[in-house]
Amino acid sequence: MMELAINGRRHRLRLEPQTPLLWALRDALGLKGTKYGCGVGACGICVVWLDGTPVKACQVTLADVGTRAVTTLEGLGSEHPVVRAWIAEQVPQCGYCQGGQIMTAAALLARHPRPSPQEVAAALNEVLCRCGTYPRIRRAFERAAQGELPTAAPAALSPPPPGSREFPLNDFVRLSTDGVFTVVINHSEMGQGALTGLALLVAEELGVAPSALRTEFAPAQARYKNPMWNVQLTGGSSSIRGEWQRLRRAGAEARQKLLAAAAKRWRVKARECRLYDDGIIHEPTGRHFPLGVLAQAAAQERQPGRVTLKPSAAFHFIGRPTPRLDIPDMVTGRTVYGIDVEVPGKLVAVVARPPVFGGRLQRVDPSRALAIPGVARVLEIGSGVAVVAQTFLQALQAREALDIAWAPGPHAALSNDDIEAALEEGLARPGKVARARGRPKGVLARAERVLEAVYATPYLAHGTLEPMNCTAHVHGDGCDVWVGTQSQEDAQKAAAEAAGLPRSRVRVHTAFLGGGFGRRLETDFVVEAVALSKALGAPVQVLWTRADDLQHDVYRPAHRARLQAALDRKGWPEALFVRVAGPALALDMVEVPYAIPHYREEHAEVVLPVPSGAWRAVGASQNGFVVEGFIDELAHAGGHDPFEFRRALLATHPRQRAVLERAAALAGWGAPLPPGRGRGIATYASFGAWVALVAEVTVSATGDIRVESAVGVIDCGLAVNPDSVRAQVEGGIAMGLSAALKEEVRIEGGRVTQATFRDYPILTFSEMPALQVEIVESGEPPGGVGEAAVPVAAPAVASAVFAATGVRLRRLPLRLPGAGFSPGQARRP
Repeated sequence: MMELAINGRRHRLRLEPQTPLLWALRDALGLKGTKYGCGVGACGICVVWLDGTPVKACQVTLADVGTRAVTTLEGLGSEHPVVRAWIAEQVPQCGYCQGGQIMTAAALLARHPRPSPQEVAAALNEVLCRCGTYPRIRRAFERAAQGELPTAAPAALSPPPPGSREFPLNDFVRLSTDGVFTVVINHSEMGQGALTGLALLVAEELGVAPSALRTEFAPAQARYKNPMWNVQLTGGSSSIRGEWQRLRRAGAEARQKLLAAAAKRWRVKARECRLYDDGIIHEPTGRHFPLGVLAQAAAQERQPGRVTLKPSAAFHFIGRPTPRLDIPDMVTGRTVYGIDVEVPGKLVAVVARPPVFGGRLQRVDPSRALAIPGVARVLEIGSGVAVVAQTFLQALQAREALDIAWAPGPHAALSNDDIEAALEEGLARPGKVARARGRPKGVLARAERVLEAVYATPYLAHGTLEPMNCTAHVHGDGCDVWVGTQSQEDAQKAAAEAAGLPRSRVRVHTAFLGGGFGRRLETDFVVEAVALSKALGAPVQVLWTRADDLQHDVYRPAHRARLQAALDRKGWPEALFVRVAGPALALDMVEVPYAIPHYREEHAEVVLPVPSGAWRAVGASQNGFVVEGFIDELAHAGGHDPFEFRRALLATHPRQRAVLERAAALAGWGAPLPPGRGRGIATYASFGAWVALVAEVTVSATGDIRVESAVGVIDCGLAVNPDSVRAQVEGGIAMGLSAALKEEVRIEGGRVTQATFRDYPILTFSEMPALQVEIVESGEPPGGVGEAAVPVAAPAVASAVFAATGVRLRRLPLRLPGAGFSPGQARRP
C-alpha cells in the first residue's frame, strides 16, 4: 500500500513501490492528462511536478515520490496563468503533448519569472511536439511571463442534462429540449481544427455562435462519407473543402425548419421570424420562443427542398479568427484520446511482432509470461503473439518474459544499401509516362547546355506522439470499437471481418487523435484489438510501445528522382525530363507549373519489402523537394535570381505567383546577408492550395545547418477559420523542417533499428525558426490546408544552404561535409 499526495488530496494505492508514477496516475486514479508517449523519458509529454519540480512521470517510481506532493495538469487548474495563456494563443493542435508543455512552462516560470532565452529553450526542448506548435508555445510563454492574460475561454458544452431530449433536424444537426444544438462531426480531429471549422460552417447558416454548439463525432455510416473520396475518412486535407456546401446546407435547413415551426405556432409568416442564440423572435410583435420548446416540432417539419446559402459578404463567423471549441479541454486534461478510453472490465494487451519485414512466428513458450501476476492469456494472432493482462505494465513485463523465436523470412539481410541499390536500378529503366508535351527528348539531345541531377529521400516514420491503440469489445449485440482513426469506414470493415460480423453490427466510437499524419488511416491496431476481444470474450485495449510504433510503422516510402533540363542561350529552360522511382505512393503529386515548352514525366514503380503508407502531404512531401530543388539549380545555372526566375515562369499561374511574390516581399528578398548565412525560396501547389516559403539559414564552421527564420504565405481560397489556417501552415513547415534536417529510418538485418525519439529524433523547440505566416485572399472557395505547407520546407532550406555555402544538397536529411556525412553526398551544381 502506497500513500501519495496528489493535487492536494491524499490517496492510498495498492501498487508496488516500483510502479512508474505515470501508470499510477493514469490507471489507478484516472488522471489521463498525463500522457504516455515513449516510456523512456525521451518525449517529455508526461511531465508532472514533485514539490513544484518538473519530472517525467514515466521515469519516477512511487518509491521515488515518497512524501513529495504530486501536481498534474488537472491539479494546475483552468485559471492558472500558463493555461490561460495557452488558450489565448490557441497553442494546441492535436493537443496530446500539451500537458507536458504546460507543466514544464509553468514550473520554469514559478522558479524564474523572467527566464533567459537559453533557460526557456533548455526547459522546453525536453518536451516534443510533432504538430509543430513551438511558435505558439513561445508566444504563450512570453504572454504568461508578462502577465498579459485574458479571461480563460469556457470549456466545451457538457452533454444534455438528465431529462433533456434531443431531436434530429437532419443528419448533422440535433436540437435538445434544453435549447442547445449538437453538430455531428463526420471527420476526425487530429490537430487540424476540423471540429471547430466544420461547426463554423453549420453555425454560419444556422445563425448561432459557434461557442453555443455541442459537437459529437459521427458513427460509421454511409451518410457520413467524405464527399471528395466517397469513403468516410479524414485525409488529403479534405475536411473543410469537402464539406463546404453540405454542412452549410445542413445549418440552413435546420434554421428553416425551426422558423417554420415557430411560424406555425404563431400563425405568422416564417420570413417575419428570426433565430438567435437562445431562441426565435417574431420581429413585428417581439414574441419569443426558447429554442428547446420548438425542438420536437421542428424535427417533424418536412425537409426543405432547397435552401439559399448566404453570400460571402454576409458571413458573420466564416473568415474570422474563431477560438477552437476543443482547446479548453485539451489544456486541462479533459480531452479523451483513444489511449484514454475506459470500458468496464477492460484488459490491456501488447503484441510481440516479427522484428524482420516478412518474418513469421517459429515457436513460443508462454510459461514464464503466464506466471507473472495479472496476466490473463498469451495468444497467437495474425500479427504475432499477444500478451493480455490486467494492466499495460503487466502485459509489457510478460511480453519481455516470452521465450519466442522468429523465422526471419526472405528479407533478413535487407539494409538501407539494398534499398538504395533497388531504387537506383528503378531509376535506370524507363518508367510509365505520366505527362508529356512537346519534344523533350529531341530538345535535350541537341541542346548546347544540359543539366542533370539525382535527388534522394529516405523512409520516414510517422512518429505520432500518441502510440497506436484501439479498444474493442465483441459481445452478443455485436462489436464496439473505440479508436482514434482517420477512417471510420475502414475501421468498421476491418473490425467486422476480424469479428466475423456484418458491418451493421460494428459500432465505431471515434476518439480524438494524438496525431494522425496518415498513420491512422491504417487498421492493423484495430484488427489486433478485435481479434483479442473475440478470443477472450471481454473488452481489450491494444497499446503499442514507442518501439512498436517506430519499428512496425507503414512508412513514408524512400524514393529517387532523376532530372534533366536544357537551357537556352539566355539561361531559360527549354525542356525538362523528370523520372521518379520508388513505391507507388512516392510517385504522385509531381507538380511543375513553370512555363517550360517541352516536358516529360515518368514514374518507375519499385516494389520493396518495407511497408509504406500515406505520410503528411504524401508524394508532394518528397517531390516538392525534387522539383523546387532542381528549379533552383536551373536558376543559378542560367544566371538568374531564384525568385525572379520562378516569377517569370509562373506568368500563367497567378495564384502561385502571388504567394511567391508576397513571401519574397515579407522576407526582404535580395537584402544582403553576412557570410555563412543564406536565403532560399520555394513554392508548391498541392491539395487545392498554393504555398511559398522563404527560409534563412546559418551554417556553422563544422557544417551544422540552423534555420533562423522563415516566412510562409498560403492561398487556400477562403480561410474559414484564419487562425487555424495559420496554425496548420506553422505545423506543416515544422514537420517539413523535421523531415528535411533530422529524420531517416535506418534498416539493418531486415529490421528498423530505431526504438525511441533519441535515435529517431524530430524537431525540438529551439530548432524551430522565427516564423511569419500570411494568408493571401483570392476569393476562391476553400482549398486544403493541413498538408500544403510541408512540401516547401526542404527545398527552401536546401536553396538557402546553397546560397550560404555554394554546396548543393540533393539528399534528405540535409547534411553538409563535416556534419557527419561523406563529402560525396553534397555535390556542387
